[in-house]
Amino acid sequence: QVQLVESGGGLVQAGGSLSLSCAASGRTFSTYAMGWFRQAPGKEREFVAAISWSGANTYYADSVKGRFTISRDRAKNTVYLQMNSLKPEDTAVYYCAGDKLSYRGVSAAQSSYGSWGQGTQVTVSS
Repeated sequence: QVQLVESGGGLVQAGGSLSLSCAASGRTFSTYAMGWFRQAPGKEREFVAAISWSGANTYYADSVKGRFTISRDRAKNTVYLQMNSLKPEDTAVYYCAGDKLSYRGVSAAQSSYGSWGQGTQVTVSS
């Protein structure tokens, strides 16, 4: 059974940093693009960042560009999201997701992803 498990969430003050990890088990995601999404209270889940299967290409939502960095370690079947200069509006549950198909490029569309983690809470205090 495919499983994605996020970790690294927590409470941080505005301007601080957090690093999220997403470990995959059950099958390898080394040939699949991966993404991070988030959902704030009362809002719909939104795209944050994505990385291609090779790691050569990344794509970010405008709201996090320049502050967040997505990366992956294909050998460890793990994807990371480094979050710097955090703002209160970054508060949300963060989810990682694996593409439905292998060897594709980056995508911001939730419909492109078929595997989802359970989410990790990130809270940024002002």
